[in-house]
Amino acid sequence: MVELPQLSIEFPLAIFFFDPRFFLIVGPAILLVLYAQAMVRSAFSRWSREPAQAGLTGAQVAQKVLAIGGVKGVQIEVARGWLSDHYDPRTRVLRLSETNYSGRSVAAAAIAAHEAGHAVQHAQNYWPLSLRSAYVPVAMFGDKLALPLIFLGAIFSWPPLIGVGVLLFSAVVLFQFLTLPVEFDASRRAKRFLIEGNLIGDNHEADGVSKVLNAAALTYVAATVQAILTLLYYLLILTGRRN
Repeated sequence: MVELPQLSIEFPLAIFFFDPRFFLIVGPAILLVLYAQAMVRSAFSRWSREPAQAGLTGAQVAQKVLAIGGVKGVQIEVARGWLSDHYDPRTRVLRLSETNYSGRSVAAAAIAAHEAGHAVQHAQNYWPLSLRSAYVPVAMFGDKLALPLIFLGAIFSWPPLIGVGVLLFSAVVLFQFLTLPVEFDASRRAKRFLIEGNLIGDNHEADGVSKVLNAAALTYVAATVQAILTLLYYLLILTGRRN
């Protein structure tokens, strides 16, 4: 992913814990998020044990993908944490988790190429990435204030305050939508660059790359679905308070 401030879609359980509507509306999305996370763990665990025939580390794969994409001046560094891989467009630094930075597996190649794909997007002024980057301050503002306002509006039975909170939360939902094309395109570029650069050996490795990247993509889809259903629940609260 592109490194941007992480947005929260946590829920004030003090309000919703005893509301069965919350679990009926948002519950399926939460299950989808958990399923997506399990798929990522499974795919990464499986293909991180599969050595890539090219024998390159993730850092070397990223460097070659950058060269294929005609990108210069991007630093590649090690990032702490499990699957903490990201590209920071502000500093033009591509960071790979320790496992992927030095790993020579199919999974390491897939993730390194994906992050390098973001750097290529940035260098080529890929407009969905530019739009999402410009939108970050708005999304951060909405993320920080939405839930407190909804919480206070519900406690004091003040629908206008809930309405403002719901409006701000919609900014978070829009951010999730803007994320999807950026991530999908980076994975598409990664697959193409890996093939063009002969960085993966055969169809077996190509299948592994697809499974790792598709599992990662599912997490973004799940987060978007969760945000949408949460927004619908907040709208239900707002409608009920007004009535």
